[in-house]
Amino acid sequence: MKNLQTILIGLLALFTFILTFTACSATKNKYVNIDDKVELKIEKSGAQYWGETCNRCHLAPSPADYNDTDWETISLHMRVRANLTEKEIKKIETFLKSAN
Repeated sequence: MKNLQTILIGLLALFTFILTFTACSATKNKYVNIDDKVELKIEKSGAQYWGETCNRCHLAPSPADYNDTDWETISLHMRVRANLTEKEIKKIETFLKSAN
């Protein structure tokens, strides 16, 4: 009888361990999926980058104030000054050129 109780307690402990391990693994995978979704960022438009970035330091000029060549030169200069990524400055430049 005592031997049977020891076996049952051992099996219960093993079952609890397996259940806990499986549940933690499943939870971990769910968190990874949630984290992947959280890491997805909504892409900003060139107009949003222009409004947020340029107005930090000065009044942003109207997109119609300069021609495409001028915007290319200004974009190159401001990318360095504002520490923008190539992707950000390209979106801003595309937006600004769209006014011409």
